[in-house]
Amino acid sequence: MKNRIVVACLAVTMLGVLPAKRVAAQNSGDAGEGRGVGAVFVMTNSAEKNEVIAFTRAADGSLQEFGSFATGGRGSGGKTDPLESQGALTLSQDHQLLLAVNAGSGEISVFGVEGATLSLIDRESSGGSEPNSIAQSGNLVYVLNTGASSEVVGFHLHRGHLEQIPNSTRFLSTNTSGAASIAFSPNGKFLAVVERLTNNIDIFGVQADGSLAPFVATPSAGPGGFSGQFAPNGALIVSETGAAGVPNGSAVSSYTVNGDGTLSAISASVPTLGAANCWNAIAPDGRFVYTGNSASANISGFAIGTTGMLTPLPGPVVGSNPPGAVNLDLAITADGKFLYSLNSGNGSIGIFAIQKDGTLTNVTPVSGLPASAGLQGIAAY
Repeated sequence: MKNRIVVACLAVTMLGVLPAKRVAAQNSGDAGEGRGVGAVFVMTNSAEKNEVIAFTRAADGSLQEFGSFATGGRGSGGKTDPLESQGALTLSQDHQLLLAVNAGSGEISVFGVEGATLSLIDRESSGGSEPNSIAQSGNLVYVLNTGASSEVVGFHLHRGHLEQIPNSTRFLSTNTSGAASIAFSPNGKFLAVVERLTNNIDIFGVQADGSLAPFVATPSAGPGGFSGQFAPNGALIVSETGAAGVPNGSAVSSYTVNGDGTLSAISASVPTLGAANCWNAIAPDGRFVYTGNSASANISGFAIGTTGMLTPLPGPVVGSNPPGAVNLDLAITADGKFLYSLNSGNGSIGIFAIQKDGTLTNVTPVSGLPASAGLQGIAAY
């Protein structure tokens, strides 16, 4: 990714769970409350005391702040988009666990989820420094560490507790790869990492013991590869910030992961007509993907074909936040009805109802979060 685009982005298996117990120092409700239709979680990434802010979700998609839950670790804090990543906060596949990275203290925290109430179950070293993204598949968890050296480290997950897998550390192409995302394929056979600064996409094969085979690197189809997420049909969808100096020049690509770990482009660099597309979110049914164009404060939408081909929705910009909102990250509810954007620039959460044709309708946003104070990571169910 070119320097100018980097600046734009910066500015801008069922698992058993231990019984939930409220651990928040401040909470607006009792432990038995916080049971809306669903919940949305945002991480403060505070360098002093990292916390997750929980919101209950009503049937119309509106949010009510419920409370703040300490991770027990420290974030990096301090500015807009400090982690330069997607997946700093991740819900398990069954929505019973929430995993968070503590970049400042080099740790992973695991919460049990009951409604909007979180219970801190475990906190472990990330096996490196400055973790910025985390992924889970069944009883496997891998974390992406970006400090000192660029590496991924694996853990077994049992009832919310993490145990590092021996000899699971795998280094990326360079110590300064600027890796921005990590994701498992739907069948759990592959792990994808997007290296932001080298513009490479790394594919690791997942072995029987949970460790990883050596990665195969494929250059991103377009400049500025940032975040990669898998659609249910196995297509890997990667956001691209685009070439420097091109107004609203961001794009999105889709790939097939071949058996040997190489990638074949399906749709290469489809324009989002927005600026600084660094994040994307895929609907649970796999029909649509939405991209977060942080510098233009809007969201573009694409239909995902059965082969993984991307077709722009009319626009394709389908949702807008206020100018300067800087939507950093996106999350879609498990029922596929609502999309939420974490807007670090103005300290808000954008709320959008997803229509049957994939278009978005604005719902009144939630404000009052600390603007440009290090917020990173959003998850929803």
